[in-house]
Amino acid sequence: MDSLMQNALGADWDKLPPALQTHYRFGKTTDNGYMDIEYPRFMQPYLSVLHLMGALIDRGGRQVPTVVEKTVVGERQYWRRTITFPDGKVVYFNSFWVFAGGNQMIEFVNPVLGLQMAVHVEDGKLHYEGVRFVAKLGSWLVPIPEWMVLGHTTITEHAIDATHFAMDFRLTHPLFGKLFRYSGTFEATAA
Repeated sequence: MDSLMQNALGADWDKLPPALQTHYRFGKTTDNGYMDIEYPRFMQPYLSVLHLMGALIDRGGRQVPTVVEKTVVGERQYWRRTITFPDGKVVYFNSFWVFAGGNQMIEFVNPVLGLQMAVHVEDGKLHYEGVRFVAKLGSWLVPIPEWMVLGHTTITEHAIDATHFAMDFRLTHPLFGKLFRYSGTFEATAA
């Protein structure tokens, strides 16, 4: 069975290096690594509220141990991120992904709020571009322009070797600049 990413990428799936194919394969996978999380100080109150709603991480740090576990149930892929800070505090960031047609997917951080993204492969790197934020109200998806919320989302991922990859997630607002970034390196393993 194909994974969500295979469906979104189509023939471009074969252009992904093995580490990224393992990261996105169908079934249960685990990524172990370290992340840097950064944002401007003025974002702290907003991130604290967003984190209560299930979105993003409301604490910064460097080389923070992170485990990402992914499982598939029906047509959803569930992501469970466990971030363990040096003082022992553990922060969770969970979401689920659904296929949105064409080369697009939606990551929901709770049953209502999601981020719709388009994906493509260029020079062996996986690129995500934010399309819009969405609010799911029953069977309706209400579009929310990126500039009205946190700005434009970009994610790039590239292989380091056959099992390791690096990722870089950024939220950039047209007026306020870079509002949030997390990046890191991981080893991808499949169950």
